[in-house]
Amino acid sequence: MSRRSVALAAGALVLALAPAGCAAGPAASNDMPAGTAQRVTAERVLKVTSVHEETGMTLLEGPVFLDDGRLHLVDVTAPTGEPKVLAVDVGTREVDAVYTDEVGAYTSAQVSPYDGRLYLTDYAGGRIVSITPDGTDPRVVADGQVKGRAMHLDDLTFDDDGHLYVTDSSPVAYPAGTADGRVLRFDRHTGRPTVLAANLPNPNGISFDLDGGALWVSLLDANRIDRLVLDETGTAVTAGHTAIQVDGGLAQTDSNAVDAAGNLYQGMHGIPEIRVYGPDGTHLTTVSVPDGHQGLLSATNVAIRPGTTDAYVTVSGPAGGFVYRFDALAEGVRQSNGG
Repeated sequence: MSRRSVALAAGALVLALAPAGCAAGPAASNDMPAGTAQRVTAERVLKVTSVHEETGMTLLEGPVFLDDGRLHLVDVTAPTGEPKVLAVDVGTREVDAVYTDEVGAYTSAQVSPYDGRLYLTDYAGGRIVSITPDGTDPRVVADGQVKGRAMHLDDLTFDDDGHLYVTDSSPVAYPAGTADGRVLRFDRHTGRPTVLAANLPNPNGISFDLDGGALWVSLLDANRIDRLVLDETGTAVTAGHTAIQVDGGLAQTDSNAVDAAGNLYQGMHGIPEIRVYGPDGTHLTTVSVPDGHQGLLSATNVAIRPGTTDAYVTVSGPAGGFVYRFDALAEGVRQSNGG
């Protein structure tokens, strides 16, 4: 999720950064020189939300296609009583409210391959909540502390067996605190958490690679993407390094997704762009919104409809929350859909 912080205070959500700090391994810059990557302009599909008077903003995240063909989104800063999960028919441009509650600030969404339910990370409440595709039967999957620290959950993904992997952001704003963000795993059978990685500078996006043996984790406060290799059980990291160093300037690395060719689609907070990298770290494409589309500050996340190259981006700012479309470099897979 792209944000400055997410906290409930006096009925408003405030965006905050977490601390920068130590790396998982030696930095290695794989950005190509400026001007060498292809540039693609996305087309606007529709406006989904307007700025909420109560919170002073709107922030769309977590795009995921469900079996009904609609693109489901979360609005991180939606106040009580307004939709926090929405469903968009990208063909008819119709938007339906799916779910709301009184306390959640939901930052990501993905469908479990095990039970077909929609799982949401609640950054403000430190919870994982699941709902049915139609927005009913909410269940708290995980909450409370892990290893003595409250969770600040951001993005999530599933392995093929339905075990849940999530980024746990740094709770103290950079530069005041230390880099203590984490990557957590929750066992599908027991719900038991495992800390896979720690001391990270605000981990945000998380996706498995094509083989399912490693995670791509973007670090908001370091503008880098780490590769974490897992053991055969998926319960421990056997190796990790900085795979891609992103030249973000005023922008920061947000959520990400992977296509059928293994390309990594990296959302940016602070500029409405998606940076696309090959599995070897080569900067292949930059996707941006058209010139003249003012009041847009971030392109937080992308979903590629599985089996197609139809890619949809959540774009937000003072102008509102929008969905844009572009042609992906390869077809969508499960790791392209949500998170």
